[in-house]
Amino acid sequence: MVSTIKHRYTLDEYRAIEEKAEGRSEYRDGEIVPIPGGTLKHSRIGGNIFAFLKFLLRDPQFEPINSYLRLWIPEYRRGVYPDVMVFDGEPQLNEERLDEVLNPTVIVEVLSHTTADYDQQHKFRMYRAIPSFSEYLLVEQDEPFVERYTKQTQGWLLSDFKGLEASISLELVGVELPMAEIYRGVVFECS
Repeated sequence: MVSTIKHRYTLDEYRAIEEKAEGRSEYRDGEIVPIPGGTLKHSRIGGNIFAFLKFLLRDPQFEPINSYLRLWIPEYRRGVYPDVMVFDGEPQLNEERLDEVLNPTVIVEVLSHTTADYDQQHKFRMYRAIPSFSEYLLVEQDEPFVERYTKQTQGWLLSDFKGLEASISLELVGVELPMAEIYRGVVFECS
């Protein structure tokens, strides 16, 4: 049996590589994992959510941020790029770095075939280690369907939203996010 030696990167090595890279990669406790490119649907959906929240959240208390800012999860030594994050108050920088934050309140992930299981299970478990994290949206690309998890005293409550007529109440930030806005410009294929 031939064993292969896998190079493990320090966090500083990862950050140096990421600063110069053309594409983005996640840091997974020593591993650098490239993030696959998105689809037109994925980009439209993520952009729609960000733009709608940016328009609605004019109160300086809440700020939506798009997918170009890295979220650092210290407990898991992970650096990830959620599709959209919302902050309650000023984003807390990790070690004064301008490219890593620690404290989102709302996280949105647009699901793809290659990342759905990871986003629904592993990432959600890691996100729950963030004390400020209170709402999680998992948004399907191929049909108008969103799962919303909200932090409760006894755990996390799941609510499903289906169809373009539905609207999602983001309780913590006090806005309604219509499904029609999330999926604006998205064409669904008939099965």
